[in-house]
Parts: sequence; C-alpha cells; structure tokens
Amino acid sequence: MRVGLIQMCSGLEVAANVAEAGRMIGQAAASGARLIVTPEMTNVIAPGRERLEEALGDSDDGGAAEAFAALARRLSVHLVIGSLAVRRADGKLANRSLLFGPDGARLASYDKVHMFDVDLGGESYRESRNYEAGERLVVTEAAGARLGLSICYDMRFPALYRTLAQAGAEIITVPSAFTVPTGKAHWHVLLRARAIETGSFILAPAQAGQHESGRLTYGHSLVVAPWGEVLADGGDMPGVVLADIDLAEVGKARRRIASLKHDRPFKLFRKHGVLELNLP
Repeated sequence: MRVGLIQMCSGLEVAANVAEAGRMIGQAAASGARLIVTPEMTNVIAPGRERLEEALGDSDDGGAAEAFAALARRLSVHLVIGSLAVRRADGKLANRSLLFGPDGARLASYDKVHMFDVDLGGESYRESRNYEAGERLVVTEAAGARLGLSICYDMRFPALYRTLAQAGAEIITVPSAFTVPTGKAHWHVLLRARAIETGSFILAPAQAGQHESGRLTYGHSLVVAPWGEVLADGGDMPGVVLADIDLAEVGKARRRIASLKHDRPFKLFRKHGVLELNLP
C-alpha cells in the first residue's frame, strides 16, 4: 500500500491552509497514495486563544472538516486530517484528528489526550490553556488496515502506543507540530522506538518551517517500519512524502519479538519504608 504524508507550514488563515493542504493531498493521491495523513493543526497555527477563535470564525473548525470530507470523496482516498483546532459544543476547544473514508464519511475522531505543557529554556508552551484534553483512544479500520490515532506529544507516552497495538493497530498515525530543539534531540529516536516497541508502522506527518505566528517547527515527516527502519524522511521543507508499506511486515515483526503478549503487571506497595514493584 502506498501512503502519503503531507508536510506543511500552516498559517493564520484557515481557508489558505485548507487550500494548500488540499493541493498536496491531491498530489499524493495522483502519485498513488490511498492512505494520506496531514500534520497536527492542519487548519491553523495561531499564538493564542483569541487568534484561534478569530481564525475559526462562526464555524467549529473554519469549515475545514467539510472541505476535507469532500476532497476525500472526490479523490476516493482514506484521509486522516492529523488534527484541527475545533470548537466543541460546550465552547471549549479540542485538538482533534479526523478520519474520512473514500466516500467522504467521517469514520473516526480522536481528541489529543496529552497536553503539551512544557518549558524548554527560552520557549514555553501551555496547550492546556487553549484546549481540553481527550479521554479515549481510537483504533479503527482504514485502507485495509487497523489504524490507531495519536497526536504529537502523545508519542512521549509509550503505554498509549502499546495499548493501541494490543487493540490491533497495525498502523499508528502521529501527526505533529514539533519544536525545533526537541525535534533535533528526540524526533527520530522516539518515533523509531514507538515502531519497534509495538511492531507497527508509524506515519508521522509534521509541520515544517517558520509560521506566520512566529513559531518554528522541525519537519522531517517520517514513515517508520515495524522493525524500526526509516522508510521516508520529509526533510525540513513543506512537501509530499510517499512510501510503500507491506502490512505483512507487522505480523513478521510481532512474531520475531512477541513482546506485546509478554506483559507481566506489577503492583506498587510500600514495605518498611521502601517502595517495591512486585508481581501480584
């Protein structure tokens, strides 16, 4: 199966971002990709809640989901919009990943579980100021495979990926808008680790470059095989990344090292002032 990753540099205007993403999605489909994934915050990257609300306007997502559903139908592809800034029914915002089928139907959605609240020494981020964290994980069918959904900072929580794999995920999407300092230090090694630990294909489309908001993102959209090989790397400029994957490699990797079946749950307790982790 050919997969396509969209590496972009989202700005402040939803319509412009949707148009640019749509252009590259069309390019990926024309190159034979049947599963296409865009990065985190495909519809807008803005510096704060006020600018986000302004960009979304009267629509929950600036009209992005409707446009992408129509595009998936026109191109007859499975399309994962890595994430959109979405206004929920309660007025709060979600960082939401959406899966559309070849008929344009919305097949699944996932709200980012882990909020990026960090201080990097010169750079500070508080995602929880703008977004509400999700509360559920998602594994679904897409393009003949079992697909698990995640978003960016989730990749630092291996248990989430183990849970998705044990629920049957063969491909896990990791759309991201990674910072440059953390990207240089951790991007490749974390994604390769998640692929190896789960025996899954990792599809990680990324934002890249300097955005209108002033933010810098790392790029290097990756396709990683279940044994840890990097099959494609998008570099540091916007563009389309293509790779051919063989789902048989998932079963092969999991048979060679069957660690997903070897969990031994530990129980934490205190004994004579010492914390111990013992098998129950």
